[in-house]
Amino acid sequence: MKLVAGNSNHLLAEAVGAYLNLPLTKCVVKRFADMEIFVEIEENVRGEDVFVLQSTSFPTNDHLMELLILIDALRRSSARRITAVVPYYGYARQDRKPGPRTPISAKLVANMITQAGADRVLTVDLHALQIQGFFDIPTDNLFAAPTMVKDIKENFDLSKVMVVSPDVGGVVRARDLAKRINAPLAIVDKRRERPGESEVMSVIGDVEGYECIMVDDIVDSGGTLCNASDALLARGAKEVSAYITHGVLSGGAVARITSSSLKNLIITDSIQSTEAVRVAHNIRVISISTLIGEAIARTSGEKSVSSLFE
Repeated sequence: MKLVAGNSNHLLAEAVGAYLNLPLTKCVVKRFADMEIFVEIEENVRGEDVFVLQSTSFPTNDHLMELLILIDALRRSSARRITAVVPYYGYARQDRKPGPRTPISAKLVANMITQAGADRVLTVDLHALQIQGFFDIPTDNLFAAPTMVKDIKENFDLSKVMVVSPDVGGVVRARDLAKRINAPLAIVDKRRERPGESEVMSVIGDVEGYECIMVDDIVDSGGTLCNASDALLARGAKEVSAYITHGVLSGGAVARITSSSLKNLIITDSIQSTEAVRVAHNIRVISISTLIGEAIARTSGEKSVSSLFE
């Protein structure tokens, strides 16, 4: 087995390698003067089971091209099997046509990864579960919920906790986490007037006196979380925290969250944290390296991955 890392998240790749007791395969990923990407695998991978770890986070297009070129280089180096490990799958929010003459970019990216030569895909908390069906190769969607549950049990009194979905679309995810910690569930009903902006309309459920924990897959601008936090506190919640898998945190999101009513925002390291995230007083990062490492070990050993979440 070999573990190859692109430039998107070296810290997570090294942590996964440490869990597997497997050093990262030596490779060069660099750019020519015109910013074309060049890849060279510096170790023999012929006949190996190779896992390429690369999140397609900002800059999304650069990291996506790195992933595709790494896969192509490994295929042409006669790797036996290539698994694309994509902790954060970019373009996942473009999973349907929101209007006429618009693309389904999540499907396009799936086609590109397949055509580049990947034999299977490992990813974490896809924005929409149906994206698994966009691939014509085996695809395992891992869930960060067990990692979040462990952290919640260490930091909260479960008898005082209520799990909240920050929008109607995330109810299934929030219900699953609520079931794992035996907590009640509330839902924030919002109306989004334009991309990147949201207006909270109402809260479904009695949150008064509870420590509310919002759960979602992606935090981007942070507007939804901040508005939902204000709405929950206005309806009597004791405090509000949020557990989010992918901390995209674009633009002024970090500043917005640090100045908001959110007590804590906990994100995973599926996307490598910026310096602003690392110094933010109410943002904390938990690692999914053990989850990914165990999934890689089970995939390589032809063992069940789904049993990780039972």
